[in-house]
Amino acid sequence: MTSPYLCPNCKTNRSRFNIIEQVPKSVKLDPHSGEVLNEFSAETLDAFHIPYKGPSYKVQCATCGLIEEERSFIKRAEYQKG
Repeated sequence: MTSPYLCPNCKTNRSRFNIIEQVPKSVKLDPHSGEVLNEFSAETLDAFHIPYKGPSYKVQCATCGLIEEERSFIKRAEYQKG
């Protein structure tokens, strides 16, 4: 978060944003009830469970509500500057 942002949707907001922290929780659900059968840590995932590899946070424009990865907001600001 050391780069300027510009919302790629409304193209006016440069200062009001919500930073959404993403904390993945790996679980195994019962296919019929949806009940959580197991919770896994990153070290105890089984061979059929791919670990989360997405961003640790996302950004929401506090003007129009768009939620995207941070790089979308940074790239829009860079494009508008040039």
